[in-house]
Amino acid sequence: MKIYKTTNVFEEALERIRYLFDEFEEVWVSFSGGKDSTVIYNLAKMVAKEKGKLPLKVVFLDQEAEYQATIDLVKEVMYDKDVDPYWIQVPIKLFNATSTEQDWLMCWDENEKEKWMREKDPISYKENIWGTDRFQDFFLRFMATESKNDGNKKVCYLTGVRTEESPSRFIGLTTATTYKWITWGKKNPYNKNTFSFHPIYDWSYTDIWKAIHDNGWSYNKIYDYQYQHGVRTQDMRVSNLHHETAVHHLFFLQEVEPDTYQRLTQRVKGMDTAGKLGREDYFIYELPFMFKDWKEYRDYLLEKLITNEEHREKMRKDFHRTETKYIPAVKAETIYKTHINIILTNDYHGTKLGNAENRWRLNLRDYERERKRNAMAKRKARRKQGQK
Repeated sequence: MKIYKTTNVFEEALERIRYLFDEFEEVWVSFSGGKDSTVIYNLAKMVAKEKGKLPLKVVFLDQEAEYQATIDLVKEVMYDKDVDPYWIQVPIKLFNATSTEQDWLMCWDENEKEKWMREKDPISYKENIWGTDRFQDFFLRFMATESKNDGNKKVCYLTGVRTEESPSRFIGLTTATTYKWITWGKKNPYNKNTFSFHPIYDWSYTDIWKAIHDNGWSYNKIYDYQYQHGVRTQDMRVSNLHHETAVHHLFFLQEVEPDTYQRLTQRVKGMDTAGKLGREDYFIYELPFMFKDWKEYRDYLLEKLITNEEHREKMRKDFHRTETKYIPAVKAETIYKTHINIILTNDYHGTKLGNAENRWRLNLRDYERERKRNAMAKRKARRKQGQK
């Protein structure tokens, strides 16, 4: 249940950030170039200025295959006089959703320097000293290391995570406490003195854009292009361009950033094929006439497109588990179409399936409640009939 207050989310976020600046010796901001991290960055800078704690430490993990519009905004932030910049351009391993031959891209690989999307920035950190080459684990390792380097200071970093985007995220950030009274955060498993917090967890996307507009903050212009091309609000993102949830952005990239598209097709396998096919041909919206149903079509694609035996077997097990668990609470067609989407993006490690299951669990919960209510109603009806 949501509890509404008389203050607005902008004021609440500022109060949360003020509290964190008072509690922690250092406050860092994780910046991605996206709209949410843009708001967090600007709010934190306002508070840091109030409390005389500028420059603000800002971290950007550069995934190389980024929009030029993202890099333009990052450069503006990193060269701000009120910022202590941590522009990270080190080798990290990222999934490639457009190819079954090149599953991963090693960003900033020195062995492929001539193929880099662009040169590294003069102020960036270029050597990976943080003990991981995986994006998902990088920030936790980074903050744990930096805290220890500063005498094991009590450190936190702020992100733009919002619960509007995920029901399971809403539950996770509003139930158990992480630090004192705060639920909207996470303790770093690699360092007990380090925490991550999400001060705008309760904002809607309209709150985000209102704050950016009202304050005249610089933002990533790729959102304007996405809006012009009819991208749904929930699908707008500015992460790396070969991620499994970002493939659909390739279909207009060659129009809005042709130079970026050209460099990307030379850097990552499968990019040009995906971009040239376009939305209508890359993703399937209608069942091909030669298949009797979506399940048969899914099984055909799994057998023909996923050439790695280990990946194919993992997908097969995941598909069997989810169709067994969620049908009929979720329409079979919906589940099989999701499976097909996963095959087409070679998402064998399950990002898309995990996102889908977050939604399907709610369907399953409602279905089970309705089933129990119906069963109880039938029992009551039988008892009444027996009494007569």
